[in-house]
Amino acid sequence: MSPATAPAGTDLTPAPFDRAAGHALLAELAGPGAGATLGGLDALAPGFPDWIVTSLFGGTYQRPGLTLRDRQIANLAALTALGGVEPQLADHVRYSRRIGLTAAEITEVIVHLAPYVGLPKALAGLRVATATFAEADRGTADTGTDGNTADTGTDGNTADTGTDGNAADTEADTESDTVAESATEEARA
Repeated sequence: MSPATAPAGTDLTPAPFDRAAGHALLAELAGPGAGATLGGLDALAPGFPDWIVTSLFGGTYQRPGLTLRDRQIANLAALTALGGVEPQLADHVRYSRRIGLTAAEITEVIVHLAPYVGLPKALAGLRVATATFAEADRGTADTGTDGNTADTGTDGNTADTGTDGNAADTEADTESDTVAESATEEARA
């Protein structure tokens, strides 16, 4: 069969899909709690977590060309730019910290995005990062009442540090001031 008559796609480079590598990478990024999250999602959408682990963590993440650190910076940027995905952004802030990015570096990635994605999205991303840094300092994964990660409010809104439901809330927040000061000190070190 000549290349002109070969079925479409038979000459493409095979993509990696390695379920075991996906689970290993997810465990490295998310820690021991990853299995519980996947189990809950599988109860809701059977097979979907396996697709996520296999195609994303066992596929896209396994490609050559970028380090895990570079991939996490790209994820932070993409999720901040998207907006409305605060639980996923909080997860990737945690993952980034687990692989060695500092709070100051994560903060700077988000600040750098402001002229490209807009100030409201950058501020919302910083709110998520601040709440996630604070929860790590407290040793908790969720301080809200609704199961949403990075929720420090009382109304069930992710990444809300106030009480009115506004994720980009500007109410006085000494905790975020402390985290910002810590990030600044970390950057100077």
